[in-house]
Amino acid sequence: MKLHELFRRNGGQKGFSLIEILAALAITGLIGAGAATATIQIFTQGSRNTDYTTASRHTMNAIYWISRDAQMSQNLSPAGGSGFPITLSWVEWDNSAHQVIYSIEDDTIRRSYSINGSAPKEIVVAHYINSISENTTCAYADKKLTLTVTSTVGEGAKALSVTKIREIHPRPRM
Repeated sequence: MKLHELFRRNGGQKGFSLIEILAALAITGLIGAGAATATIQIFTQGSRNTDYTTASRHTMNAIYWISRDAQMSQNLSPAGGSGFPITLSWVEWDNSAHQVIYSIEDDTIRRSYSINGSAPKEIVVAHYINSISENTTCAYADKKLTLTVTSTVGEGAKALSVTKIREIHPRPRM
């Protein structure tokens, strides 16, 4: 079939009609809007997931370190029976005296560790700690330490907080 015969059959029409173009634009617009919405959702949800993971990791790290030392301690004394700083001490089998002090400074929990009264070694245990006393606190009663740690990542409306509570039983006095 020759080209001029094809044009004669279609009545000489060339290109797309206005309705076909409008339908194609509408479909393309719907697909584009859906893709844009999905992309925005992926980025914002990814950011919130990262914030939650960060807050949870720092909260669990603080609980791990304090639990580890509290389970070793023979003497435990939060300031005034509750709150920070927490002082933990114990004597090892070789009569070496260990002391650990946990304190909150600038939204971080710091661990100061010394053996036999030597110069303390200090490490940062966790960042993003909410230092308001109702959110991050500890209380020692009935031979157990109840530890509440809250970590907040982000600011304003996008702030995400994670709170964990742990009851710790120190070892019996020897």
